[in-house]
Amino acid sequence: MGCKKNDSKLGCYGCYILILLLFVVVLMPKIGIASSSCGGDGVWLQVLGSGGPEILQDGRASSSYIVWLDGKSRLLVDAGAGSALNFGLSGAKFEDLDAIVFSHFHVDHSADLPAFIKASYFGDRTRDLPLFGPSGNKIMPSTKTFLASLFGSPNGAFSYLSDFVDSSKTCHYKIKGYDIPFNKETVWAGFQNNRIKISAISVHHGPLPALAWRVDIGGHSISFSGDMNGDNHSLEKLAVNSDLLVAHNAIPESAKGVARALHMPPSVIGKVAKYANVKQLVLSHRMSRTIGHELETGQLIQQSYTGLVSFANDLDCFRL
Repeated sequence: MGCKKNDSKLGCYGCYILILLLFVVVLMPKIGIASSSCGGDGVWLQVLGSGGPEILQDGRASSSYIVWLDGKSRLLVDAGAGSALNFGLSGAKFEDLDAIVFSHFHVDHSADLPAFIKASYFGDRTRDLPLFGPSGNKIMPSTKTFLASLFGSPNGAFSYLSDFVDSSKTCHYKIKGYDIPFNKETVWAGFQNNRIKISAISVHHGPLPALAWRVDIGGHSISFSGDMNGDNHSLEKLAVNSDLLVAHNAIPESAKGVARALHMPPSVIGKVAKYANVKQLVLSHRMSRTIGHELETGQLIQQSYTGLVSFANDLDCFRL
């Protein structure tokens, strides 16, 4: 079963074990674990995963980001492989999240979701967690279908965690999935609380349903391109006047074919940043075909965009 159960009592054997463990804890030397948290006050972007689908020697996790407000992790954007580990290293708490959003459901953006959900069993979350992502098509599932395929009962890959999604079962919190319809013309702005406002718009990532995201929080705004090639020119509408834009530097300028149909080259990133009038640009989703070409990438971007450009690494923090 996925959710917590309350045990009313322990047998004597259990008591002896607890006493023994207490002695062990007292006698053990203290072992410190370094934290890579961002600063306490204000709004911060933290990069949990700055890589793509490759397994690179530099150990980059796949795409994932946290938005922090006053020392609390309020939004998780994508959950690529390795992001759950870096979430722990960042000092973030799952119970502080107001929402999770997905740009799309390629493996390098979603693989660690089951790890996050299972780990939450051992945390203190008690409020339902909204999870937003794209609607589906013949190639990719919708957000609700994706959740059902992972956690649904009886046929989900991890159906033992079905308590987290099944409304007929009791759980200390529920994951509530929401499909964002395809629309490249109009910004969706369907979630807001007293801390954050979340918006999205459809972007072109080949034949796949994909979204760009924006969060307005603490008087600042951060936009996330997700994977896209720029053909719809929809990101500029969403990201207009953002304090920071996270754009994916997955291909070099020379890319053609499938890679170019899926991703923006540096020159397009620069034009998007210029037309959206963003204050700062952070390049992520870095891959072997772009790592080592930062000088050329920066020069191509700066032909259009003259603001600050940074190349992301895992656990980097950017203060707004």
